[in-house]
Amino acid sequence: MKFYHNPRCGKSREALKLLQEKGIESEIIEYLKNIPTHAELEDVLQKLDMKAEDLLRKNEKVFKELYKGKDLSDSEWIEAMIAEPKLIERPIFVNGDKAVVGRPPEKVLELI
Repeated sequence: MKFYHNPRCGKSREALKLLQEKGIESEIIEYLKNIPTHAELEDVLQKLDMKAEDLLRKNEKVFKELYKGKDLSDSEWIEAMIAEPKLIERPIFVNGDKAVVGRPPEKVLELI
């Protein structure tokens, strides 16, 4: 199990706490420090059953400045997330071949 986490994010901290309260241990990946590779993001997107554009935080300043209104391929959006990891929606909990975005945080409990 993997938990893509931003410790500065309240929703991410809340989701992690819910998992810990259930005794669920997972590899915690602080994705702003340890940026996922293209292949890792493709794998997560497949497990989420999402298009790359749907995983973007579109209210981020960097999105509005650099990407708003652009029509990019999934691969190009993944490259954008690698270049600017704060664009990646959080938290993401991966368990086996399934993943979920923890919004609201309780959604992570769907995979345990």
